Amino acid sequence: MTSLVTLAVSNSSTIILVGIIILAFILIASMIKVVPQRTAIIVERLGKYRATFTAGFQILIPFIDKIRYRHTLKEQAIDVAPQVCITRDNIAVEVDGILYLQVLDPQKASYGIDNYRFASIQIAQTTMRSIIGKLELDRTFEERETINITIVDAVDKASEPWGVKVTRYEVKNISPPQSIRDAMEKQMRAEREKRAIIAESEGTKQAKINVAEGDKQELIKKSEGEMQKRINEAAGRASEIEQVAKATANGLRAISAAISEENGLNAVNLRIAEQYLLAFGNLAKMNNTIILPSNLSDISGIVATATSVFNEVRDKKK
Repeated sequence: MTSLVTLAVSNSSTIILVGIIILAFILIASMIKVVPQRTAIIVERLGKYRATFTAGFQILIPFIDKIRYRHTLKEQAIDVAPQVCITRDNIAVEVDGILYLQVLDPQKASYGIDNYRFASIQIAQTTMRSIIGKLELDRTFEERETINITIVDAVDKASEPWGVKVTRYEVKNISPPQSIRDAMEKQMRAEREKRAIIAESEGTKQAKINVAEGDKQELIKKSEGEMQKRINEAAGRASEIEQVAKATANGLRAISAAISEENGLNAVNLRIAEQYLLAFGNLAKMNNTIILPSNLSDISGIVATATSVFNEVRDKKK
């Protein structure tokens, strides 16, 4: 009987020891915390803020210290749900976007506001409605950058007491109603057709200008060629006249020199008589009717007249 009691006491002691050991491990495990990189945890002691634990090995006091909030210090991309906005020209458009923010002060993000993500989304949506209400539909597609900057400024200013920094905002889609999209498609089609007609007319205009310019250049080249031709012909005629004059002058000088020589005058008289008779001979070949001088037989008189002319010229030269 005594041995049974002893065994029971021994078993109870072992169970208690095992329980104590397990409790000790639980306590040690609850005391030790390993915080991951780019993560921050807010620790409260008896319900009051104690510290902000960042990445690394941290120790808590069991039953006294408690982890109340956990924040990521990475940049977060928050999807802003689509919402209907009314433009300045009273057209309903559906707009959505993405908000990028980052927690800079975990303590303020924990105690400055209940839910900074929800609050940031609400401010972004209200600011979006306000901006779209100031723009006409056509400008909403052109002013995306302005919309993004305005929303970032508004949300960042509101989130500063929360320890949150808004880095940027991007509008994803601006979706007008189907009827407006159809009208915009017709407008774009008309604009493309207009540009095509203008481009075609500009091409036709340029082609006509090129043709006119080509005709002008052709006429100029032709006139320049005709002018050069006339100049060349005039120069040729002038050169011809000059050469004939020179040849005539040389011939007259040769005749004059021949007359001055011995028996030169007799040779001239003979030449005159030959030319006189040859002229009448050719005249008889060309016409059926011939007008003859009354003194045709008096060749010696004609020769004498020509001789007197040569003699006068010779006397003047002397």
